[in-house]
Order: sequence, then structure tokens, then C-alpha cells
Amino acid sequence: MTENIATPICLVTGGAGFIGSHLVARLVENGCQVRVLDNLSTGKLGNIQPVSEDIELFEGSLLDRQLLDKSLQDVRYVFHEAALPSVPVSLKDPLATHEVCATGTLNLLDASRQAGVQRLIYAGSSSAYGESEALPHREDAPTAALSPYAAAKLAGELYCQAFTASYGFETVRLRYFNVFGPRQDPGSPYSAVIPLFITAILNGKRPTIFGDGSQTRDFVYVEDVVNANIAAMNAPSHVAGGVYNVASGESISVRELATKISHLMDAVDDPQFEAARSGEIQHSWAETASAREALGFVAEHSFDDALRKTVEAFIQHFVQQGSSTETPSS
Repeated sequence: MTENIATPICLVTGGAGFIGSHLVARLVENGCQVRVLDNLSTGKLGNIQPVSEDIELFEGSLLDRQLLDKSLQDVRYVFHEAALPSVPVSLKDPLATHEVCATGTLNLLDASRQAGVQRLIYAGSSSAYGESEALPHREDAPTAALSPYAAAKLAGELYCQAFTASYGFETVRLRYFNVFGPRQDPGSPYSAVIPLFITAILNGKRPTIFGDGSQTRDFVYVEDVVNANIAAMNAPSHVAGGVYNVASGESISVRELATKISHLMDAVDDPQFEAARSGEIQHSWAETASAREALGFVAEHSFDDALRKTVEAFIQHFVQQGSSTETPSS
């Protein structure tokens, strides 16, 4: 596959995953030539099946340099979505998390630079801010990794920054806040709170809240995250080396979230509570001015509308499956 100047070749790592598959679909829709690199440990072929005839799949690891070099041939833009995105999993296996999120990112950066890639867009994490008392979180705030996951993702960020400073290789770091939407896997150990709450109710169970529910999160719809990535791809060269929050700019408590989901599903609002988990922050809320000014990105979907769409998608999938899906607690 040789690049046509009008239709750039894009590589999406983790492209069979939740966020990656939505990004792949949009890139195809926009006329890009798209490659996906995924080891399918958490990603699913079903996520990219609708565009399978329009993409090239490279199945394997970020640590496989030979595969990386092959997948990067003639690529202009790299979207790095691959990760082990879970605080609890990182606490159980910090070395595996570091290998994927930090070492894998370094390997990808080095291979991309040597392959002549124009720009790499990095999927960072709001976990970089730790438990900051200064809210909303600004990109220039001090970082504080409170879990191995946060540390590994922050290490990936720093490598991006270093490659821009040292080699002039263009990187744009996007700090995702709490992303949600269709295709988020509730059965995965990496799953987030919204799919777990929805699926618990679908299975006739009470959603589980860790802590008292007063913890807050800034939720952002997956299609808005895709918009941010496209904006980062198209932004002028002066954004290289920058870091930008990708969020709605609003926060909601986990307890209020449970109420909203229960009401949307005509279920009794009666969650169960368990002890707070180690490594989890209490409050998360983003300042979004930098992304708006530098990238022209603003989240377009209201939380309530996006949550309704997500609930409807999960219900439809549940009905199509014809049976319950056992899920862990959230």
C-alpha cells in the first residue's frame, strides 16, 4: 500500500479496541488509507468488521520491531491507542503495564521516527494529574502518578515530549478523561464504570460503587475523542510537543451517574457500596481551553444525550446476544 498524497496512510495501534475502532471507522469514512496494529488481547475483530475490507490488519505486539517497521512503511500519521488501560490491573501486574504503555510507546516512537512518519498522536491519560486539589485540571499543573498505570502512561507522554525536543519528531499528546460509548466491553478487566453499571442492571443486578459515590469524573463521549484525534492530525505544526486535555469540561459524581443510568433504564436506583479501591483518585475535572485554542476541539455531545445513546446501544447489543453477560463489579 503506497501513500497517495491526497489520502494519507494512517496507522492506529489498538485499532480493534473500544476507542481505536471508532477512530478507524472515522478515518476510513474520511478517505484515509488505514492500517491497524493490534495483538487482540483486549481488542476484538468484531469492532472493525464493518470496515474490514477497507483496512489492513497487522496482528501483533508493539514490542515486535520487525512487525512495527512493516506496518509503518509509508505511514504519515500514527494514532497510538494501544495500552493496558486499568488501574486495578496495573496494581496486580505493574511490569506488564509498563511493558505495554511505556516500553511499547518508546519502541513505537523510535520506529515511527526512523520510518519518516510525520506526526504521532498519543492517547494519554488524565491519571497523570493524580489527586490534585487544583480543579479543573490544567495541562501545566504538576503531575502525580498514583498507580503503576498512571506512571506508565505518563512515561509514554514524556517520551513523546522528548522525541519532539530531541529529534524534531512531531508528537501531540491528548490526555483523555473518562471516555465512554458503544463497544466499551463490560466483560473486560479493563472495563470502566458506565458499561459495568449498564450491564449490571441488564442482568438484574445492583451496580456496585466503590467508595461512597461522591467521587467525580469528567466523562467524554467516544465520538468526541475521535474528533479530538482528527483535530490533532490536522492541526498546524506548532502544536507539536504540546499536551491537551480531551474532556467535556464538566464533572458528575459516580452516585449521580448511577441514578441517571437507572432512570434511563427504568430500573430502581439502588446501588451497592464497597470499600474504595487503591490508586483511584477522588475528583477529576478538566480545563479544556488549551484544546479549544490550539486544536479547535470542543466536545459536541452533551453528557445526557451521549449517555442515552450509549444505554440504547448496550440494550440493543444485549437483546441481539439473547443471553446475559456476566460482568465484574464496578
